[in-house]
Amino acid sequence: MRRGWTPRVPELIGAVLAAALVVAAVVVARRRNEVVTPLLDGMGFTFDDFAALAPLFGQWGAHVGPGTPVAVVVGVLVVIAGPSVASRLSWWPLMASAWAASLVWIVGLAAVDGWQRGFVDRLTSRDEYLSEVGGIDDIGAMLRGFSDRIVDGQSDSWATHVSGHPPGAILTFVWLDRLGLGGGAAAAWLCVIVGSSAAVATAVAVAALVGRDRARRLIPFTVVAPSAIWIGVSADGFFTGVSAWGVALLAVAATGRRPRHDAAAAAAGVLLGFSVYLNYGLTLMALPALAVLIASRRVRPLIPAVGGALVVAAVFTAAGFWWFDGYVAVQERYWQGIASARPFQYWSWANIAALVCAVGLAVPAALSRVVSLPRLRRAEPVTLLVAAALLAVAFADLSRLSKAETERIWLPFQVWLTVAAVSIGDRSVRFWLTAQVALSLAINHLTYTNW
Repeated sequence: MRRGWTPRVPELIGAVLAAALVVAAVVVARRRNEVVTPLLDGMGFTFDDFAALAPLFGQWGAHVGPGTPVAVVVGVLVVIAGPSVASRLSWWPLMASAWAASLVWIVGLAAVDGWQRGFVDRLTSRDEYLSEVGGIDDIGAMLRGFSDRIVDGQSDSWATHVSGHPPGAILTFVWLDRLGLGGGAAAAWLCVIVGSSAAVATAVAVAALVGRDRARRLIPFTVVAPSAIWIGVSADGFFTGVSAWGVALLAVAATGRRPRHDAAAAAAGVLLGFSVYLNYGLTLMALPALAVLIASRRVRPLIPAVGGALVVAAVFTAAGFWWFDGYVAVQERYWQGIASARPFQYWSWANIAALVCAVGLAVPAALSRVVSLPRLRRAEPVTLLVAAALLAVAFADLSRLSKAETERIWLPFQVWLTVAAVSIGDRSVRFWLTAQVALSLAINHLTYTNW
């Protein structure tokens, strides 16, 4: 068999076990009367409303669209030429190429559902952020009264996604609108441009910690990760890019001793601090950040990073939003909705099946080569990053505040799980890249995901 197409047995075992989990989640969900529908029926929802595609959120439906040829071409090119280009191209041109390829891949997959449905209209529904932008005339008043409007059942309760996140999320789209870039298309472009940059951010972090040669192995996998389906288009794609660059800049700061590295640490703190005001769950990004500091064996970057994060917190607090008030209120809002009808006994493990669909089979295939006690004891950087992402997922899952839709909600953690693919060697790299591309194309052409 040609080089790049021969998977190792441990890799196959990891992938098969992950695939079996996904199959089990699909089969169990279809046994409606025993697992999923009792609570759904009691809440007045139907199985097809929220669980037809379980463990993913969407509907079954084979289709093609204008993005089909784009996605197929990008996928084929990355499989055939990606590893060689990544190993030979100069570093910064490679970073630019990876960002561009990731962006085209994301947009192509989104447009499989049609340009309007798959891209332009994704953020314009009544549950999304843009539905509230037009009603915000006074940003200061919005921030001061934000927490009071989180709980449902009030005349001025926020739309679902606005209520479920701190005000940094809706504020981002308000700023975009104030710049004259209102509407669904501009918001979608912001999310996919920033979200696609995570492919570069993870490579920059790995390069800082273990060298560019190893980071080059990762790049083709970050470009065609199935998580691209949910980056295009969801606001979580934007959150992913922001938080990924926070960790990447911290990694850069942790591997240098010049004043510019202190500046990078402060910028990392600002981005990670702002992430917490985009999504309450991104407090868990402290785990990858901690992994970076442990791997680099340096504490100094923590000081400017914490300073940067505190500046963000101080600005929001001074403007009238107290983060903890929002967090308490959002938990009440969470249990007012469909979450109370999603049984934890199913979603506690089906969440992980959804995660497998988003990271692809290459990640579980690589885990056995990355995560082990000896590697953890040696504080190997890649192992620490992946272990931190796994731990973040475990905390999010056990919190019971991430029941379903984790293929989208856990995007910020997924990019750091993809780092495991750095361990896939030349012998099987094209096999696993093909698996990633095939899974992405299958999901987007056989189903209509909600994002």
